[in-house]
Amino acid sequence: MRHRHLLTGAAAGLFVAVAIAVDPAAATSCTDLASLQLKDTVITSAQDNTTGVFVVPNTNPPQTLTGLPAFCRVTATLIPTSDSFIKIEVWLPETTWNGRFLGTGGGGFQGTITYSELATGIQFGFAATNSDLGTGSSGCSPLFCGSAGNMGNQLAIAFGDPASPSTGLFGHPERIKDFGYRAIHLMTVRGKEITNAFYRHSASKAYFAGCSTGGQNALMEAQRFPDDYNGILAGAAAFNRTHLHMSGLFDWQNTHATPGRFIQPGQMTLINKAVLAQCVGRDGGATTDQFLTDPRDCHFDPKVLQCTGANLPPACLTAEQVTTIQNYYAGTTDPRTGQLINPGAERGAETDDILALGLAFRERLPEPAFDGLFYWVFGPSFGYPTGTPNFANFDFDHDVDTVDDQLAKVLNANSTDLSEFNARGNKLLMYHGWADPLIPSQSSINYFNALVGHDSGGGVQRVQFGGNDDRLARTQKYARLFMVPGMYHCSGGPGPNVFDALTPLVNWVENGVAPETILATHFVNNTPPAVDMTRPLCVYPKTARYIGSGSTSVAANFTCVTDETDFNQKSAPQFGP
Repeated sequence: MRHRHLLTGAAAGLFVAVAIAVDPAAATSCTDLASLQLKDTVITSAQDNTTGVFVVPNTNPPQTLTGLPAFCRVTATLIPTSDSFIKIEVWLPETTWNGRFLGTGGGGFQGTITYSELATGIQFGFAATNSDLGTGSSGCSPLFCGSAGNMGNQLAIAFGDPASPSTGLFGHPERIKDFGYRAIHLMTVRGKEITNAFYRHSASKAYFAGCSTGGQNALMEAQRFPDDYNGILAGAAAFNRTHLHMSGLFDWQNTHATPGRFIQPGQMTLINKAVLAQCVGRDGGATTDQFLTDPRDCHFDPKVLQCTGANLPPACLTAEQVTTIQNYYAGTTDPRTGQLINPGAERGAETDDILALGLAFRERLPEPAFDGLFYWVFGPSFGYPTGTPNFANFDFDHDVDTVDDQLAKVLNANSTDLSEFNARGNKLLMYHGWADPLIPSQSSINYFNALVGHDSGGGVQRVQFGGNDDRLARTQKYARLFMVPGMYHCSGGPGPNVFDALTPLVNWVENGVAPETILATHFVNNTPPAVDMTRPLCVYPKTARYIGSGSTSVAANFTCVTDETDFNQKSAPQFGP
């Protein structure tokens, strides 16, 4: 669920040191692939591109990808059912193939090919593939797949909300399966077959990399199709899909409960500054940081910003606005039982940057962001005030089960049984930004902790630990998590948000070297090449701690230490790990 680059926002550095020297493989003519016969597949084009540039289709003004090696571009449509229409592309370096296959994920409801991922893949030697997840045939875009129309809202228009109401995948159960898990699996199978046909031999190893929806794709692959990939990189995974989307409904209802509950422009920045003033440097990071190293050590209460005397918003918060932010942190709950359906935002994730897709963006839309998922269940009535339910009156007690009964088994990648994936010697590397304003960062911790609980032989448990632990060591032989201080959703933010996560995964798979740290960089104004700071990312549950001397802008002056046991907000068991 994102509208950004899916691989840590660092595209240029992501695949550094991954390429291996191989002799250029003998290959069939690219254009001959147009006649390739594959099951439930129509090859729609196969063309050489030797120009070094690629103009992204259907962009205005045109978006151009540059610095590309000569490659063969194959487009295809997969039709596993009569109602499926899954588009994929496979890009094949013609002389610079590193012998590996790379599947890539997308964002939100997808609906289009993510060309930047294909370009990055071939620039570093991979045969790369991507899919629209089969939702393009329903007119879906990353942010919208069912809505009541943009209602004239300029922000919704700018982000691609269609003018007319739509129902997304309502009435199309096979397309929902395609979106949930089938499109990526079949993209992988057909992509490998196309790769084999072009190079006349198979890839030595296969990897998958995705963030947000791509992270959900990644975990779904590990759970359902453990023989598809040798190594999987899962960032900010939207794995607990139905309940994550419910949190979007909750946040919208929270800010629209009364006119006074709405958070005004600039106030998220006000809150963030107050959070940092209270908590920065007390969680292992440096006192000069503009982000939190571990927000779970911060117990900021927005009530300290409540207006007094002559102070007025936006310079302070009204009592109603304090309630809004307290609810934002507390998460989505069942109003009858009080059980947590989905975690709330962490302290330090407050931002007025609408591109971060946080509360400042979502509250300004005419209906909740990403509520298209609920049109798939309730149809067009979900967008109208007379509908029961609709986006404004969705009942977080009675309506949750209705959604889960139809969608949870298909969309939620909640299984913690990765025994088959592990038995094959495969590796899973997860990461999540601590300042993610869209997908609560603690959700990835909850999933990883549940893996540890399952691997300990006690079934799906939710564990907490604060040091060396045999259960932890067992899981870390095949799965590791890295939390990223100050990173927004998949990229951006004030912290060290640019890092190469794939090289450590490749080294782990191919050389048996499990990553303990990953070097991360923050560029000045989030724009290379001027470096603002570097910082180590530590394998969870360790955190980076300043050693007390030397520049706080240099990673070498931080060390990874065993963290104390922290409270981690968790959903009730029936709502996911």
